[in-house]
Amino acid sequence: MNCHNSLFARQHLPGNDVSRRWFLRECGLGVGKIGLASLLGDALFQSAAAATTAATSPIGANYPGKAKSVIHLFMAGAPSQLDLFDPKPELAKLDGKPLPPSVTSGQRLAFIRPDAAVMSSRFKFAQHGQSGAWISELLPYTAKIADDLCFVKSVKTDQFNHAPAQIFFNTGFLQPGRPSIGSWVTYGLGSMNNNLPAFVVLSTGAGVSGGAANWSSGFLPTVYSGVRFRNSGDPILNTASPRGVDDKLQRDTIDVVSQLNRLQLASVSDPEISTRIAAHEMAFRLQHSAPELTDLSGESEATLKLYGIDDIKKPSYARACLLARRMVERGVRFINIYHEGWDAHSDLAGNHGSMCKATDQASAALVTDLKQRGLLDETLVVWGGEFGRTPMVETNPTLGRALGRDHHPSAFTVWMAGGGIKPGLSYGETDDLGYQVVDKPVHVHDLQATMLHCLGIDHERLTYFYAGRHFRLTDVHGHVVKDLMA
Repeated sequence: MNCHNSLFARQHLPGNDVSRRWFLRECGLGVGKIGLASLLGDALFQSAAAATTAATSPIGANYPGKAKSVIHLFMAGAPSQLDLFDPKPELAKLDGKPLPPSVTSGQRLAFIRPDAAVMSSRFKFAQHGQSGAWISELLPYTAKIADDLCFVKSVKTDQFNHAPAQIFFNTGFLQPGRPSIGSWVTYGLGSMNNNLPAFVVLSTGAGVSGGAANWSSGFLPTVYSGVRFRNSGDPILNTASPRGVDDKLQRDTIDVVSQLNRLQLASVSDPEISTRIAAHEMAFRLQHSAPELTDLSGESEATLKLYGIDDIKKPSYARACLLARRMVERGVRFINIYHEGWDAHSDLAGNHGSMCKATDQASAALVTDLKQRGLLDETLVVWGGEFGRTPMVETNPTLGRALGRDHHPSAFTVWMAGGGIKPGLSYGETDDLGYQVVDKPVHVHDLQATMLHCLGIDHERLTYFYAGRHFRLTDVHGHVVKDLMA
């Protein structure tokens, strides 16, 4: 039954008998209401939704944007910019010696002392492409697409621990409760398909420190939350039909429940009822669309080889990247892929060697595949972690740590491609030790504002009224980095 609990509690008091007439009326089972609902159909729901949830409807683009979709490749744990994209010969001269106090003064570090010894990179760098981008030997596939990428080497954040930094990068705030960028985008632009969620999340590891707060809709209606696809089995839980239930029985059941929910929506004007109705409908459609999406048997051998996929059913980062391309083709608006494991407090060389082996080929293949299919211009691809790593070594015998790097929020590198971003560009610069940004700083809020700009959204105008004020992804900060735009 679909009785409204608060109403039932208010009416059903000691000494008050619940009349048959009241019960039928308030539980939405009255013959008159069912008849009215069948006559009005979707008009009832649409008019009620329009009247009561206008503030939660997609607001549309502010101007024509190059990008229609976003694929965010989030390297959770924080890759070392000093070992992948930002070579510093000066570190080799100081290897094993402490940094000058003037460099580290006032810096908050997670695990090491400011006077920890310097550690130079153990990897070779070379310039690649006509752009001459510096890329480590750990990323040979990324090196091949250097001219398609824009390296932002001067990114800064406010957070130096994983969970708050991940949440900050994804929501613009360090604590759970705010909408993620994927939720803001789908709130602002709506969906481009009817059979798949507009915002999909894939995770290729044990889980990120920030958890589901990274893709939560926060105070936005939950219809804008990211939908997490599982790595194996049914892509989404609770979408497979129970034994003995066919499509007709399920369709009839959903229709009856939907009618009752629409009556309740018209009565109490709760936008979460709209979300519930939409969730039931999407779940029904996903029973057919999700298996088709995740079935890679139709992909060519050349495509599978491009991504480095040997087993189409085995969960992997490469498989997730190929799924992301298939989602873009089917109109999914925002896709997050979280690949955990970059937190190299010890044995950075071994850690980053294995992480790059798992991600380098597929990341480059995704950009290449989108480009050859004519999709890169309208798809923004973003690669990076929540912060960077220190130039100093982390060595802690008590914890069994050696030859690692600590968290570093003051400077790190993110690369972007497609979606209106200028290719073949290396933007910003850090000092000779890779410790501080010295030219063209890009704060995380600036990066968020730029991502929205690529989609045609003004980050200052995409707001939602909650708790007495208008909120936005970038809060009261951020500016579009126009030099990054093609």
